[in-house]
Parts: sequence; structure tokens; C-alpha cells
Amino acid sequence: MTEENKNENIAENEKVEETEAEAIFAEGDDIEEGSSEEARDAGGQDPAQVKIAELEAKVEEMENRYLRLQADFDNTRRRARLDLEAARKYRAQDLASDLLQALDNFERAIKIEADNEQTKSLLHGMDMVYKGLLDALKKEGIEPIEAIGKEFDPHMHQAVMQVQDENFESNVVVEEFQKGYMLKDRVLRPAMVKVNE
Repeated sequence: MTEENKNENIAENEKVEETEAEAIFAEGDDIEEGSSEEARDAGGQDPAQVKIAELEAKVEEMENRYLRLQADFDNTRRRARLDLEAARKYRAQDLASDLLQALDNFERAIKIEADNEQTKSLLHGMDMVYKGLLDALKKEGIEPIEAIGKEFDPHMHQAVMQVQDENFESNVVVEEFQKGYMLKDRVLRPAMVKVNE
């Protein structure tokens, strides 16, 4: 065999080997494609699609969590604002509650009969202080509850006695033993009253 023939045989063998290698790689690709198709058929979806679905579910969960946190924050802010408004509106409640006993004592003292000028002038001074206290409380929204002649209201009146009086209609306040007071729309203390049956 000549050198040329040898070289041709080697070249032919190399081509055959390349062709066989290409065929083997092609078979491997077919196997991989078949296995991914089998994976899709077995699992129902492509692994990439499954991963996308998982990520979308996580994003949706995070959005829901964010919206809940936003709603909680808005509710907390609204509650804080309402609490602040109530604190401003009823800021005088504690002071007024403490002063009610002093007002009661002033009322009792003013009702005393004066028998001389010195007592009259003392009672007049006490009456001025009493009226000054009522004016100061009125500026803060604190006012006495009207009771006598009004229909009994369990929210504003505390009935301690019942009587039968033909001069008054049924369920009407006949007498007031202790004044009640309102702070704007809130009852500080109900009026202690006698009610007609």
C-alpha cells in the first residue's frame, strides 16, 4: 500500500469515527429531551415553570403581608389620634371630679340662713367664689345636669327615693339631693334625685 492509500484510509476512519461520535451525541440529546418531556409529563410542568410559580406565590404572600401591616399601621395611627382627641376633649375630667366635693360644700354653706351682717358678707363672698368655680368649669365644658321637673333619665339621674305627688307627672324628678354634672357629652356624676311614681 502506498502512502497515499494509507492516508486515505486514515482519513476515512476518522470520518467514520466522527460520524459515530455525532450519532452518540445525538442519541444523548434525544435521551435528555425525552427525559425532560417525561419530567413534564410526570410532574405536570417544566421545572422552570414550577420555580416561577413558587416565586409568584412568595411575591403574593409578601404583598398580602405588606397590605396587612399597612392596615395595622393605619388602624394604630387612627386609634392614637382618637385617643389624643379624647384626652384633649376630656382633659378636665380628673380635676372636675376632684372639685365636685368642694362645689357640694359651697352649695351647703350658701344655704345657711344669715342672722347678722358679718355672716351675710361671708356668705356673699362664698357665693362669689362658688360662681367663679362654676364659670371656670363651664369654660371647660362642665355644666350641672338639670333635674327638677325633668323626666327621669337613668343615664343622668340616680333615683334614691320615690314619692306619690299629684303636682308632678309620673316618672318626673321631684327633688334633687345632689347636683349632677356633665363634661361635654359625658356624665361626670349623675344627679341624686327623688322621682314621682
